[in-house]
Amino acid sequence: MDRLERLFDGEGRWISWRNIAGFWWLGLCNNFAYVVMLSAAHDILKQQETNGTEPTAAHSYHLDRGNSSSSSYDCNPVSTAAVLLADILPTLLIKAVAPFFIHQLPYGFRVLMCIATATASFLLVSFSSSVAMSILGVVFASISSGLGELSFLSLTVFFPRFVLGGWGSGTGGAGVAGALLYAAFTQAGLSPRETLLVMLVVPIIMAASYYLLLVFPASFPQWHCVVEEGRTPNTDQERRPLVSGEENEEIRDGEAPEDSRGPLTYKDRLAILRGLLRFIIPLGVVYFAEYFINQGLLELLYFPGFSLSHAEQYRWYQTVYQIGVFVSRSSLFCVKIRGVWLMSVLQCINALLLFFAVYYHILSNAILVFVIVAYEGLLGGAAYVNTFHFISKETGDREREFAMAAASVGDSFGIALSAALSFPVHNYFCSL
Repeated sequence: MDRLERLFDGEGRWISWRNIAGFWWLGLCNNFAYVVMLSAAHDILKQQETNGTEPTAAHSYHLDRGNSSSSSYDCNPVSTAAVLLADILPTLLIKAVAPFFIHQLPYGFRVLMCIATATASFLLVSFSSSVAMSILGVVFASISSGLGELSFLSLTVFFPRFVLGGWGSGTGGAGVAGALLYAAFTQAGLSPRETLLVMLVVPIIMAASYYLLLVFPASFPQWHCVVEEGRTPNTDQERRPLVSGEENEEIRDGEAPEDSRGPLTYKDRLAILRGLLRFIIPLGVVYFAEYFINQGLLELLYFPGFSLSHAEQYRWYQTVYQIGVFVSRSSLFCVKIRGVWLMSVLQCINALLLFFAVYYHILSNAILVFVIVAYEGLLGGAAYVNTFHFISKETGDREREFAMAAASVGDSFGIALSAALSFPVHNYFCSL
């Protein structure tokens, strides 16, 4: 009987699978609106170009190269990086600041805020009549995603570590579901507005997953603060930090270690954050390279002779990328990779390759781009889940909840930098 079979054998098996499923659905719902907004970026900007008049479903996705610009590239007046910035800057701000005080807000209230902001994002973008209103809707999606990610990653410390596999797979599933459903619905004839209204079911699923599916420990602080009278999250189920060997990876019963007594001070949190840089920096580099590709380069890789229009090619690039992310983020149960630095180097090579492909037109058709984008997604997803696995494994019980939340800033920081770089790249190529 292997380790996973032992883990799920016995009377706790049903609860274990419920918690894995719960975190899978939370991961999917938390990232869903974020992914959909990026998948819809090209359509959001193209729709506003028509002065708020929504084009028909059949017409809106076929760009007229003669009208879009005088450039040799088929460009929107505004780069899709504008949507990426609106999608990532609020998340970055939340992840950078909230870990220092978010423990004062109970988890139950945090989830309600995520549900409310996700619902607002779909409604605002659906009924938008201007770029500003669309961007505001994207900002709400970003707030929901950022608050949810740091909260749910922190929440995993109250459960056995294997729920991280469920969370990682769910966030990857959000990419596939969001990009694929958006592409499929619009391809079938629904307008972007109708498609986004259908997706209002996602916040409802998030609420059901959190409040009905998860089985919380009896002492879990649902509606009151985590830190009360020096109590730490893992006094019921402690995990030994910096251990090695498969047999030591799962939860151990026993007394709380000496250093787990009392809440963390501000100075403690800064010291932990400095120690996390070895995880945060390579994760940020991976996401910088891949989102520079996704929002800075892919919209410029248009193949007129291909069977799909420009907007359709862009949406399916995003879908194939998200499939790669889903596969690698679901791999934590099977394989663990410590070398995130290697993945960051490989991702930068991908970015350079596609940059030269845009500049020199060295790729002959969209199929080659699809292959590279799938590989890009595999690298990004693997970097994410392995980073948080090793943070969970190698931090002490007292620091783990804060560390999981604070390290989530890495990917958002890389994405924000890539969005800032994508603007001048877009403007440069569109001026040629």
